[in-house]
Parts: sequence; C-alpha cells; structure tokens
Amino acid sequence: MVELDAEAFEGLVSAEIEALPAEMLAGLDNVVFVVEDRPEDGSLDLLGLYDGLALTERDRYGLGELPDRIIVYREPHLYACDDLPQLRDEIHTTLVHEIAHFYGIDDARLHELGWA
Repeated sequence: MVELDAEAFEGLVSAEIEALPAEMLAGLDNVVFVVEDRPEDGSLDLLGLYDGLALTERDRYGLGELPDRIIVYREPHLYACDDLPQLRDEIHTTLVHEIAHFYGIDDARLHELGWA
C-alpha cells in the first residue's frame, strides 16, 4: 500500500491527465475530472467511474447540461499499489479506461484492448 495525502494524489492525477495524448483529450466536451477518497459504497474495489452519458448515446446534448464526471478514487488506488511507479501506471490506466467510456467503449472491448 502506498501512503499519499489527498493533495499529492491529486497532483499525480493532474500530471497523468497532462501526459495523455492530445487526441484522447481533444474530444472531451463538458467533462470534469474529480478525485474522491472512495466510492459511495465505501469499497476499495472500484478505481474510477465515468458518470455521464457516453458520446455514442447522446442525441440532444448541449447548453445547460451539467458536466459529465470522470472520478478517480484515491484510497482504492493507494490500497492496490505497492510503490509510486505502480500508482502512476494504475492512475494512467484508470484515466484511459474512464475516458474510453465517455467515447462509448464498453468494458468488454476494454478487456480485449488490455485496458480493463
């Protein structure tokens, strides 16, 4: 388990977002990235969550809509990782996984691609 306070973890998440390919981020419209300690159920199994409507499911989406959220859960990441490099890799994988959900890629396809 890695020990890291909330501010340092948020810094890692921000750095990993900045390191993602520009093409991956370019299509994100009305999406915010959020760090939370744990999922609502308190589990340590869920590393991230896409909370929104996938691009492939939108028909009339626009002004006045609340932003979709990509949530990265801090405590499950810390619990799952043994060191800082592993933590960075896991944050990166979680971000790619949740961004893929925004684009309409489901878990089955993510497993095929090695991102789940």
